[in-house]
Amino acid sequence: MDFLLLRSFDSYISASLTLARLDDQGIECYLKDEYTVTIDPMLSNAIGGIKLMVRADDFEKAAALLSGFDEDYRDSLTCPQCGSHNIEYINKPGPKNWTTAVLSWFLASYAVATEQIYHCYSCGFEFENLPEETINE
Repeated sequence: MDFLLLRSFDSYISASLTLARLDDQGIECYLKDEYTVTIDPMLSNAIGGIKLMVRADDFEKAAALLSGFDEDYRDSLTCPQCGSHNIEYINKPGPKNWTTAVLSWFLASYAVATEQIYHCYSCGFEFENLPEETINE
């Protein structure tokens, strides 16, 4: 039985949630390299992250479902400044994250967490926490 790569993740939590949602829809899939990345996160980029593998027969259906999941997630986020849904959770640009990257490189096997923020691509507004009404919807 052939399996194809549907998506790669750098977070075990998001990979597992996506796997569970596809499994609930009857899609046969598994996570490849989840243990390696979970044990040593510094290897994530080297091996391509945690890979969501889907049976070839279910690939088109799984891709459509994943696209719908992504759209639902984007629609659930609203910029408090302009009301746009064009938002992503990104690494916060700046010297603190650059320092974190350098420290991670020197410490080799220790992953140092970076700061992340929500960034609106429509107005450029950045915020750390979702507004309360977005969370409760």
